[in-house]
Amino acid sequence: MNEIIRCLCERRSCRSYCQTQVEEEKLQQILKAGTYAASGMGRQPAKIVVLQKKEDIEALETLNAAIMGRPGTHPFYGAPTVCIVLTKADVYTGVEDASLVMGNLMNAAHSLGVDSCWIHRAKEEFESAEGKKMLEKWGIEGDWRGVGHCILGYANAENRPAAERKEDYIVRI
Repeated sequence: MNEIIRCLCERRSCRSYCQTQVEEEKLQQILKAGTYAASGMGRQPAKIVVLQKKEDIEALETLNAAIMGRPGTHPFYGAPTVCIVLTKADVYTGVEDASLVMGNLMNAAHSLGVDSCWIHRAKEEFESAEGKKMLEKWGIEGDWRGVGHCILGYANAENRPAAERKEDYIVRI
């Protein structure tokens, strides 16, 4: 099995992180891979916002937990880096394009020994007044839609092996 396919098959979501920050060189490679995701008609409508300051992550995590209906919880699992993937709201394939960015980020991270997980509720976060204020504070102007958060860091525990693939996953005609 070649290295790319091995990484795709072995990557697992991580839900418990050490506080060790992702090395800058690795983070740059992960982010670059995200920018090379396929996009409809090559529009590249996605934007990646990287948070590493504890106070920024905590503010966003508080909003995320409230939207989830579980205030006081930690939906980012202690990850020291949060990459928010947004898309231009007026691009027809924007959500799909940004979802491919998320996949590239997670797979690139795994290839470099960095753990990751897709955390949802970005859409609701950045539809809210509080989320819009965050974007403004970060200097992001225009009409953006949240697609997901790719949390990054190093696992606090060993990841579980993949579940068996369901029998009817592929239908060949």
